[in-house]
Amino acid sequence: MNIFMTGATGYIGGTIARRLLDDGHRVRGLVRDTEKARRLASFGVEPVTGSLDDAAMLMVEARRADAVVNTANSDHRGAVEALLEGLAGSDKPFIHTSGSSIVADDAHGDFASQKIHDEDTPFEPMPGKQSRVAIDRTIRDASRGGVRSIVVCPTMIYGNGLGLARDSAQIPGLARKAKATGVVHHVGKGLNIWSNVHVEDVADLYRLALAGAPAGSFYFAENGEASYRDICVAIARRLKLGEPQAWPFEDAAKELGENSAAYTFGSNSRVRARRARRELGWQPRHSSATAWIEAELPL
Repeated sequence: MNIFMTGATGYIGGTIARRLLDDGHRVRGLVRDTEKARRLASFGVEPVTGSLDDAAMLMVEARRADAVVNTANSDHRGAVEALLEGLAGSDKPFIHTSGSSIVADDAHGDFASQKIHDEDTPFEPMPGKQSRVAIDRTIRDASRGGVRSIVVCPTMIYGNGLGLARDSAQIPGLARKAKATGVVHHVGKGLNIWSNVHVEDVADLYRLALAGAPAGSFYFAENGEASYRDICVAIARRLKLGEPQAWPFEDAAKELGENSAAYTFGSNSRVRARRARRELGWQPRHSSATAWIEAELPL
């Protein structure tokens, strides 16, 4: 299969690309500069120079591909619309990457939510996530226009990437800050809980979705959960540092940006990937982010 990918140089996209190449697919990947193009080519992905703002180019690439996988930006409506337009009426698969902060709250790290969502749980997104949810709905609705459209919604992803980018955002970001300051910090009390999933298990879900997910599908990707406090304790043990300390939300927002402090590090995001297991037979093999941190987080 000839697959066009956005985000192939990234953490999620690179791991998915590696698995797709191993399966014998041909992968063309969007890239913005010549150095990344060179590295991507040496990895086995044919580079396509451009950006998510190049709507005409995205439509052409979508039309010539047998499938499209978007892992570059969950919130870029223009790119999504261009790719869907290029695929319209073809019944080809389009897999889009969302993120489970769509069910996030405003805990600011200070409490553990008892709300657990699966794919059929109604929810009202926080204001900062309404546009992402709207994009997800647009993609699913494209199933009525001749696109086998699929949304995969990963939770906190951990593990070493198999592509050009080794590290995810959340856990390695906390570890880098801890190395620089000598202290592991969590937003607020760190009681907020996130579901999590290993990056290789995520890649396996994309492979299954590409092969057989029905049009209009939505899948959470998770296999376990942990509070940010427990994650930070595991990081402290791995780095041989003292007890984690609270990071007041206002201070975290100044350093990370309010959106990142609120949703990426301070919210609850608890989900269950029931549909992926039931419909696709997905069987994730990794079940503990904290165990991975203590044994394998790069030092």
